[in-house]
Amino acid sequence: MADQTRTAYTTCPLCEATCGLELSVSGDRIMRVRGDADDVLSHGFICPKGASLGELDADRDRLRTPRIRRDGKLVPATWDEAFDAVEAGLTGVIDAHGRDAVALYLGNPNVHTLAGNLYAGLLRKVLGSRNVYTASTLDQMPKHVSCGYLFGGPFAIPVPDIDRTEFLLILGADPYSSNGSLWTVPDAPGRLKALQARGGRFVVVDPRRSRTARAADRYVPIRPGTDVFLLLGMVHELFAADLAKPGRLAEHLTGLDEVRALVTPFTPEAMAVRCGVDAATIRELARALATAGRAAVYGRIGTTTVAYGTVTSWLIDVLNILTGNLDRAGGAMFPLPAHTRRGKGSGPGFTTGRWRSRVRGLPEVLGELPAVTLVDEIATPGEGQVRALVTVAGNPASSVPNADRLARALATLDFMVSVDPYVNETSRHADVILPPPPPSRSAHYDLAFYGFAVRNVANFSPPPLPLPADLRDECEILLRLAAVFAGLGWRADVEAWQDGELRKACEQIGADPALLTGDTAAERALDLRLRTGAYGDGFGRVPDGLSLAKLRANPHGVDLGPLTPRLPEILRTPSGRIELCPQPIADAVGALADAPVPAADEFVVVGRRHLRSNNSWMHNVPALVKGRELCTVVVSRTDAERLGLVDGGTARVTSRVGRVELTVEVSDDIAPGVVSIPHGWGHDLPGVELSVASRTAGANVNRLHDDLRLDPLSGTAVLNGTPVTIEVAEPV
Repeated sequence: MADQTRTAYTTCPLCEATCGLELSVSGDRIMRVRGDADDVLSHGFICPKGASLGELDADRDRLRTPRIRRDGKLVPATWDEAFDAVEAGLTGVIDAHGRDAVALYLGNPNVHTLAGNLYAGLLRKVLGSRNVYTASTLDQMPKHVSCGYLFGGPFAIPVPDIDRTEFLLILGADPYSSNGSLWTVPDAPGRLKALQARGGRFVVVDPRRSRTARAADRYVPIRPGTDVFLLLGMVHELFAADLAKPGRLAEHLTGLDEVRALVTPFTPEAMAVRCGVDAATIRELARALATAGRAAVYGRIGTTTVAYGTVTSWLIDVLNILTGNLDRAGGAMFPLPAHTRRGKGSGPGFTTGRWRSRVRGLPEVLGELPAVTLVDEIATPGEGQVRALVTVAGNPASSVPNADRLARALATLDFMVSVDPYVNETSRHADVILPPPPPSRSAHYDLAFYGFAVRNVANFSPPPLPLPADLRDECEILLRLAAVFAGLGWRADVEAWQDGELRKACEQIGADPALLTGDTAAERALDLRLRTGAYGDGFGRVPDGLSLAKLRANPHGVDLGPLTPRLPEILRTPSGRIELCPQPIADAVGALADAPVPAADEFVVVGRRHLRSNNSWMHNVPALVKGRELCTVVVSRTDAERLGLVDGGTARVTSRVGRVELTVEVSDDIAPGVVSIPHGWGHDLPGVELSVASRTAGANVNRLHDDLRLDPLSGTAVLNGTPVTIEVAEPV
């Protein structure tokens, strides 16, 4: 008798939009995926990535058993054999060389899973190594640093209240393709169209006329990496035209006069030469922002992965503050996730540089070192050299600048472990691969992304499908790794270990741990956070409050209402105020006054996002790579004609550190002197076991990016604005 089809609900884990999915399940297979029309945040919206969840789940190249390196080859092994090898390899390195000899790299997917959100931090803690690296310094770290200085907390990141705003300025972002980033905004296209329908406007500043820019009321092209100068010119104009009016924010500010003095040299005329946006447009943008009833500024990866990323990120919020649009409806607001508590309005503040990297002396930020210097720590002999590496849901051999250099270094490690479902560009170097289960076999709650959501909601999804006996839950995998680092041994009762920690946490607040619900320690940990959070039931003291049980009873989520003002309680600064002019940023701005004007005849490369792609995760799913080629080099028609490049031909792109060849895509939507190559490709390396991705391999743009270029305040790699040359690739 055929299995009956049933319906299950989950939240899409493939980008930051957190869209609700309705799954049709038969037996142990996902038969169909649709948007959940009753989801409290996404209301049925779905993109091609979410629609492909069933294909991703059933990918034949996905590892179902661990791999161990024997005689130079990665071969299948039992879980006991794999964990025995992990314990022997890691403890051997620690015993011989110390904890700093083991490096930990955490990739972007960690923030998309309950396991990564709950236990990646535990891994860092019990490892006790200074050599911790994450994808944050290849992405958004400047925003954490700037908000840390401004508000005292690096995760106090305001997001545009898009559903109530009247004017939105978007810089270096393409939410039509990304569905938002550091901004959980499902159906961004629909919300932007609704903004326009109610009489509002949005403007996009970008070197490339993206999908979002084509839909905008105004598109402003800019020279890559120079948004900082545009924004300095806008801040100057606000003061010069007496438009800097923070309103009710004034009582929560320090440093207003210091910022006024700081921007004095940065007139729109002086900035126009540097950013390629004329002075009149700089003034118009400043005035539009200041005179709109409710407005917000939003910047993303084109403003963070640049040489002045932290200053640029700071200026975005300075504009929101000076126009009175921070922390008010329709402006840039702070979400209040269900699993967090309200603050007290002050705190210890934010600092960096508590230690520095051994080789390049780069400062620590948020407990980690810049990913660009991981290769230095592996390749440079001496005391403290990294000799072992653990990667969790990360592909640094693809994602880090000067990627070829890191790939060579990985091959020299004494021992390497990868928690990864694939043999990819990084895990092919591992001695042990521990594969987590597919998304359908895991519980889900977005601990990270509800902190950036356009509406306060909460949604828990139990595993739509049961976990087969031959797989291990990702929470268990990470806990067993943590047990190795903690000296408990991988065979320790990790559930009992974590339940013991939960008992201690409950005792500290006078709560009965027996009241916690959940099938696993991870679920019970989530229940504790929900019940003690801003909307929690307080273990029964608030009868209508949130708990895991309440979320289980509401499979489409619980709507907690629109964003509301959070000042001053969200502040963690010693002064209890927004510290508008922190000294490290003021020093960096002062240095910008003498920054050289970019060379007019220099080509630079920028990235781009496709709706069917998210980093290097999903290129092995046929539905997401079919159709036109995605990994191309986009060049302007003017440049193509001048250089003899033809649409569909092949170009060679060269930088200081590397060279790639790609198919040419000639476009009228990119500025002369700029070429665009998407991130996350280059799947044709020896040992990679991605049968679909290898047929559409593309080229790795990070072979071009320079590991010596970074934003000094955050340690973030410069992945936009790398100087390159481009020419016709002659046939070999």
